[in-house]
Amino acid sequence: METENLFISIDFDKGDFPRKHTCDGEDISTVIHIDRIHSPYLAIIIDDRIGPSERFTHWLIWDFESRPTIPEKIPRAAVITEPFTAVQGTNDFGTTGYRGPCPPKGEVHTYYFNVYGLDAILGIPPGSKRDVLEKAMEGHMVQYGGQAIATYSR
Repeated sequence: METENLFISIDFDKGDFPRKHTCDGEDISTVIHIDRIHSPYLAIIIDDRIGPSERFTHWLIWDFESRPTIPEKIPRAAVITEPFTAVQGTNDFGTTGYRGPCPPKGEVHTYYFNVYGLDAILGIPPGSKRDVLEKAMEGHMVQYGGQAIATYSR
């Protein structure tokens, strides 16, 4: 089992989300770069840590073969076949696929990009919520990507 961490980056790491990736713009997923991959499959979770024990999930995607780049504008379908095959879950907006930052006006929120290297296809149903994905990843996570972080305010 590989223990080296994944290295992930976004073009605006530790900076501000570009408007086109937010509810104030096109609301499309962003490019994510992944390096040091030694696991066959990946999963991604993007969330907003609202408080010490509260978070708001913006994107859940899993069951896709490892790749060095996740392109922008991933379709919002529960199962996608382009630009690669993957399964997506239900975010905390109650929709499937990526939904970008949309904090209340006047608040600055911080968003965390987490990439997980997995040793197997998880096989959980499309549209599953975060708790189901996290439970399914138990015992299959062989790499973790640390975090890329960005902020957004309206």
